[in-house]
Amino acid sequence: MRAVRVLVIGSGAREHALVWKLAQSPRVSRLYAAPGNPGMTPYAECVPINVSQLSELADFAERSAIDLTVVGPEVPLVEGIVDVFRRRGLRTFGPDQAGAALEGSKAFAKELLTEAGIPTAQHRTFTVYAEAIAYLEQHGAPVVVKADGNAAGKGAIVALDMATARDALQQMMVERAFGVAGDIVVIEDYLQGDEIGSTAICNGTNYLPLTLTQDHKRALDHDQGLNTGGMGVFTPLPFVNVEQEQQIRERIILATLQALKARGIHFTGVLYSNIMLTRQGPMVLEHNTRFGDPETQAFMLLLKEDVLNVLEYADGKQAPSNNLWHPGSAISLTLASGGYPGKYRSGIPITGIEEANRLDDVQVFHAGTAMQDGRLVTAGGRVLSVVARGTTLQEAVAKVYEAAAHISFEGMHYRRDIAHRGLEALT
Repeated sequence: MRAVRVLVIGSGAREHALVWKLAQSPRVSRLYAAPGNPGMTPYAECVPINVSQLSELADFAERSAIDLTVVGPEVPLVEGIVDVFRRRGLRTFGPDQAGAALEGSKAFAKELLTEAGIPTAQHRTFTVYAEAIAYLEQHGAPVVVKADGNAAGKGAIVALDMATARDALQQMMVERAFGVAGDIVVIEDYLQGDEIGSTAICNGTNYLPLTLTQDHKRALDHDQGLNTGGMGVFTPLPFVNVEQEQQIRERIILATLQALKARGIHFTGVLYSNIMLTRQGPMVLEHNTRFGDPETQAFMLLLKEDVLNVLEYADGKQAPSNNLWHPGSAISLTLASGGYPGKYRSGIPITGIEEANRLDDVQVFHAGTAMQDGRLVTAGGRVLSVVARGTTLQEAVAKVYEAAAHISFEGMHYRRDIAHRGLEALT
């Protein structure tokens, strides 16, 4: 069994979770993270290279004889890091730049979905503000307004009324709040139903589906407050039936991979899709081309299989055993800074992580932390991901909140109703 040296690119809780799980693989001999975070230091050597420094990252991978580089965030994928690495003969987990356009360009994704007949919301694409506003006035609300390019997860605005929709177009196309990401804007119909996540490890048109997830985007309980990058997630989903899951696999995952192939794109890595379960069946809200956050944190705790075997499926290796998962459920809970997703302070001391980590089947992953004068402090809006596994969903929920109660920093807030939809389905 050949020892493998792995580099994980990224600095959030998603990458911390991947590093933590890779460290458990008997095949991994050395782990690096670029740039990494304080939580990764027990498992990996953190290298101070930014995720957008593509050539420097490739230089490091060559110099350090890295066997596999796992790319966490979408930015380097959209910028073409896989192409840079592959030109140097370096193995990389993730899609090339052409494949990453599925996430990097909302207009490209909608065009591909529509052409292939993959179920998604009706939409129109605009490059001129006057035309977009005229269409909006004719169409009416509710709609979803999306900046075409990468806007750090904040470029999709659900507008339930005309004032919000007009403001979204003003922000994107006139005030250029998202920069060049708003040069092209997509206006699409608003879909109703349960929003869920589908994740698959892909190699061309072959794919390995992971368990379905449900994220909680709003900052406050009962899905109130502003949209965030995700306040928590749970998996698997007791309210999705076998027929719906089969529709997702055939009509969305496989159909998308086939549509990419028809365009000459051999897609590898992760296809992570936000899907609405409507009365007409599952419909794609958007595709992402990397692991989700906070989905990955829950996956890594629930995963029984060596994660290296799962990642290598994208390289054409044989699919790992059918026994991928521990029985039961996993919950990821985001502990956020006071004021997030608005303005918040950083540099606030954090206590209690060690106590939380001592609980059975609990792991705390760092999202926005830093070391300051020898103390761990906050350094972001989403500070920590507390993750728990239980033999039942109820047990996982109880564990994650017990763990969160051990942790403290000034202004800390988190949702108290993660997995409410799953718990309702079980009663």
